[in-house]
Amino acid sequence: MRRPPILSLRLRPPKPRCYSTSKGQAPTVRIENGTFYRKYPSAAGQDAASNPAIFPGLKFSLPSQAVEQQHWAVIGPSNAGKTTFFEILRGQHLSIPPTARSFPHLSSEAADLRHRSPARAIQYVGFNGERGGVGKSGTRGAYLSARYESRREDTDFSVLDYLKGNTDLNPLEEQEGKDINDDSLRKVIEDLRLGALVNMPMGNLSNGQTRRARIARALLGKPMVLLLDEPFMGLDPPTIKTLNPLLYNLAQTNSPRLMLALRPQDPLPDWITHLIHLGPDFQVAQQGLREHVLTASQGGNPKGGPPLSSRSLSEKQLSQSREGLPLDDPRPLFQKGEALVEMHDVCVKYRDKPALGGWKQEVNGEARQGLWWTVRRGERWGVFGPNGSGKTTLLSLICSDHPQSYSLPIKVFGRTRLPRPGQPGISIFDIQARIGQSSPEIHAFFPRNLSIRQTIENAWADTFLGTPRLTYDSDLAVDACLQWFEAELNPSFNVPFTSSRKGVQGILPPRNTDWANAIRFGDAPFSAQRVALLLHAIIKKPDLVVLDEAFSGMDEYVRDKCMLFLTWGETRCFGLGGRGSSRQRLINKVDSKLLRDDYFEGLSEDQALICVSHVKEEVPGLVREWLSLPEASSGNAATFGRFEGPLEADERAWDEIWGV
Repeated sequence: MRRPPILSLRLRPPKPRCYSTSKGQAPTVRIENGTFYRKYPSAAGQDAASNPAIFPGLKFSLPSQAVEQQHWAVIGPSNAGKTTFFEILRGQHLSIPPTARSFPHLSSEAADLRHRSPARAIQYVGFNGERGGVGKSGTRGAYLSARYESRREDTDFSVLDYLKGNTDLNPLEEQEGKDINDDSLRKVIEDLRLGALVNMPMGNLSNGQTRRARIARALLGKPMVLLLDEPFMGLDPPTIKTLNPLLYNLAQTNSPRLMLALRPQDPLPDWITHLIHLGPDFQVAQQGLREHVLTASQGGNPKGGPPLSSRSLSEKQLSQSREGLPLDDPRPLFQKGEALVEMHDVCVKYRDKPALGGWKQEVNGEARQGLWWTVRRGERWGVFGPNGSGKTTLLSLICSDHPQSYSLPIKVFGRTRLPRPGQPGISIFDIQARIGQSSPEIHAFFPRNLSIRQTIENAWADTFLGTPRLTYDSDLAVDACLQWFEAELNPSFNVPFTSSRKGVQGILPPRNTDWANAIRFGDAPFSAQRVALLLHAIIKKPDLVVLDEAFSGMDEYVRDKCMLFLTWGETRCFGLGGRGSSRQRLINKVDSKLLRDDYFEGLSEDQALICVSHVKEEVPGLVREWLSLPEASSGNAATFGRFEGPLEADERAWDEIWGV
């Protein structure tokens, strides 16, 4: 199968750089017929439903150093337990029997004293929207706008302090960062392109920059094993192109030994030699050599699990996008209406450093300073650019989270933030009541204690913890969404095969939705959290929908179902083709008799869409206009363009956006 070009390169890097060394031949981790539990199981098995067995009968061995290179990746959907598997490798969760899990190398004389603890020798770096952005360092503000304010919190340390471990207000005499030598610090800053960021507060970093800083901090801790949970999610193609060779270098030298967690649809780096394919319900479907696991997955296996590569048809053979839109239709979906967002001469600077709009743009044949951009009703925009180019800053100006939105020449819904002669200003509550937004920032700050139902109902509230103003119609809309996406939101969902299915997925008799009251947002799988936040953004049918990496972290099937819902609402659904590629599934029309009067019909011509993504497959097919932002300090101007149909059929335009 032909892999996407960014991660499938046969890399031939220069001499690898070492951050630490690994000695000895004993396995770092050895698991022999171990079954794991989150809490100790009762003898009678009465708590089996609330405390299920995790990876029963697991066998796995991770060598500390092998004659032949072994580079492992764990692949599975978001709810298959990739993160839980990594936790088990670090010594978390109860092992039955206790002797099934051991760390032979860590307890041998060959291991350094600092590596005797599994929690220290085996480091984990994940990116699942944790509050604080960088784990326990507390470098994010307490509210969404804090990252843009000039006043810094006491806990918002610089990138250099974070890398050195100087993130305590009252540090002990023996600080963790004292053993980081300058040479290692210089190398990791250079390799991860952090040189221009070392003096910036961590709270000012973009999502992609924060990821690079977290990986750098983990490398400086000199672990024996580094577990990276979906390291490429949310990174722009140029950063991936840089990060992949760096990880390859580290893997080749076992300094540290790497294990990656990836989704089935993610491109698989060529240097991965061994795979663990996870099936449903915390089961290992296959493990072993890469070729053997891929072959077994293609042919099916008794333990289930989605295929690892499902794109069996070339794009030239397809006539429709994954949402059922014609691939060769360049016409806009709707006529353009009134302006919802107007930006004239917009330039955001922090002191003398531009963050957005530091260029001259041609407007009506004249070179004008800053960003000039208008978003109208009916338009579907894609906003692209490398990490740190100002995409999040741009959206914060629109949503009025940025303090400079008061002073800059910006109109939202025809009004400026500050009043003008004869025209009142528009309040932040008026703006956000008419904008539906899903983003990593929203995800990081969203209350974890709300239930899934409360998460969706919160669309009718002024704040995250405010009381929503619900009506009979809004209650019906919430119930409809919960039923439509129960398989994606409810971890305990079982498909009820009945004669009334009408041959399509999602059309079932009305079902009880009490489960949505019992599941907390913070306890749901990461992919389910993304789905809930997407529904939170669109269910109210706002004038403007802003989706900033809203589909990142979703499994392929879940992502495609969400895009189908965004485009057609409840009027289209996938046929019963299983959970393979959407290219092999039929998109069926839903009998209008099965729908309520006020059904959700997707984005309408009165709405506008702004979508931010770094991944081609995560851009909805209805996007037609695009804006590409340059690196903030480059001085290059923003570029604009138009897709001649759904993006998945326009490889040339995607290459043009990223300068490939």
